[in-house]
Amino acid sequence: MIVRMWEVRAESYAVADLITWVCDTALPDFEHDPMHVSSEVYSSTDHRVVVISKWRNSPRPLPDPPALLVARPPHSWDFTQVDR
Repeated sequence: MIVRMWEVRAESYAVADLITWVCDTALPDFEHDPMHVSSEVYSSTDHRVVVISKWRNSPRPLPDPPALLVARPPHSWDFTQVDR
């Protein structure tokens, strides 16, 4: 399983709109992908929005959010579980 963490900093006035975009526009396309397991959305007090998505393999990237909603471009990282 691959876990992708996607993080973006919203403009201070646009946090709610960015969360709406993530939940209503970006993520619904993943729900029918057979490689997608689940996704969770988080926000922070410093205007960051994070999506944690789990994939069987080959994670798909989120589309770029509307530029007027973000203070800087999104970043993403892929992780795999460590056996211990």
